[in-house]
Amino acid sequence: MKDCGKFYIDGQWVAPHATATLEVINPANETAIAKISLGDGIDIDRAVQAAKKAFPSFSQTTREERLELLNRILAVYNARYDDMAQMISDEMGAPTKLAVHSQAACGKAHLMHALKVLQSYEFEERIGESVVLKEPVGVCGFITPWNWPINQIACKVAPALATGCTMVLKPSEIAPLSGYLFSEMLHEADVPAGVYNMVNGDGPGAGAPLSAHPDVDMMSFTGSTRAGILVAKAAADTVKRVAQELGGKSANIILDDADLEKAVVSGVRECFSNTGQSCNAPTRMLVPRAQMTEAARIAGRTADSMKVGDPKAEGTRMGPVVSQMQYDKIQRLIQQALNEGTELVTGGPGKPDGLDKGYYVRPTVFTNVSNDMTIAREEVFGPVLAIIPYDDEDEAIRIANDTVYGLSGYVQSGNMERARRVAAKLRTGMVHINGADGDFAAPFGGYKQSGNGREWGAYAFDDFLETKAVMGYDQTA
Repeated sequence: MKDCGKFYIDGQWVAPHATATLEVINPANETAIAKISLGDGIDIDRAVQAAKKAFPSFSQTTREERLELLNRILAVYNARYDDMAQMISDEMGAPTKLAVHSQAACGKAHLMHALKVLQSYEFEERIGESVVLKEPVGVCGFITPWNWPINQIACKVAPALATGCTMVLKPSEIAPLSGYLFSEMLHEADVPAGVYNMVNGDGPGAGAPLSAHPDVDMMSFTGSTRAGILVAKAAADTVKRVAQELGGKSANIILDDADLEKAVVSGVRECFSNTGQSCNAPTRMLVPRAQMTEAARIAGRTADSMKVGDPKAEGTRMGPVVSQMQYDKIQRLIQQALNEGTELVTGGPGKPDGLDKGYYVRPTVFTNVSNDMTIAREEVFGPVLAIIPYDDEDEAIRIANDTVYGLSGYVQSGNMERARRVAAKLRTGMVHINGADGDFAAPFGGYKQSGNGREWGAYAFDDFLETKAVMGYDQTA
């Protein structure tokens, strides 16, 4: 079992103050693969004080110095890329292909885009008779999730470093090993002491004191809406900036002029990617009522073709969900959907045949779902798709927007002008037209209870910068 009991504070690996520990479980076989320490308020304070001490110096570094730093980090990341992919697969069950080509790739992509943006980002702007300066916000606290672990770490750390901020990271205690490895990478890249700090722990023990700490100037949180509300409340007393990327229940509108076969197949695969554990997954598929029977047939066939099993096995498309708790939640929601009268196309309660060990879930499709049913309202965070009928375009848009969330949306159409028109009416932070991939240069974030602020690319820089207006800048003494 790997010993990951130390924290990274002020440029060193240090023993924790807290004595509590937690075993990290491989969800594919339910065996303990590592042990971490669960930090407390004293551990958090040590890390925050290190970041606070480092800020005056690091905030004054030049663009060129920060470019050099990010290039060093990228070089180390590339050298240990395979280690990162392996770590993610082990800690949260991602199939090897997904871990290599998507999960680990996200960390590299965010470092590369931060470098690209930093090369030309304007930290100074002349407006009227004044100059507006964009300056680093200060000490940042990061709380990151288990579902795309290095993606959410890198998309915060990279722009924070690029803008001259210092930081304290609390990775998910469920999948902390990628964060531990990333900390090793930053140490190897000679990040100045105190600029980056990492403390493991759970939400109440470490997340809450980090959010409430008076010397933290900004909190960036990714996770559930429920936990995000707690972070915002803890941060409110010190009026610190809070950026959040929270839950989602994204609608995938298949218009009547779309290629139904192509749209349904791609929609099912996107929903079940990462075993359905993505906040922007298209979990509500909206289909013209006249095409429901055929859409359900295609969706069931596609779901049945998704090979579920050992993440290391050749051809595996879906691994386990991350934990027993997550498995139990998904099973409860599947059963509730059946109790509420939905029509089960495929899947359902229990584990796939032959997979008794590990947190494996059957790829599940429900049809003839009403948008007021629980399965259409709650974020399942598993491989479960709800197909909802609609009668016309206006109703499809209304159903899509009838949710407390607003992270992402999807539109499938054979007419681009129509697809763009529908996309413009969705109350979401992102829209994918005809299966378009995500774009690391574009902003990532949502409306309503899906959060606030934006990550990725140049938009990520804005959350880490304060705006200062200097009047009379051009006067002579």
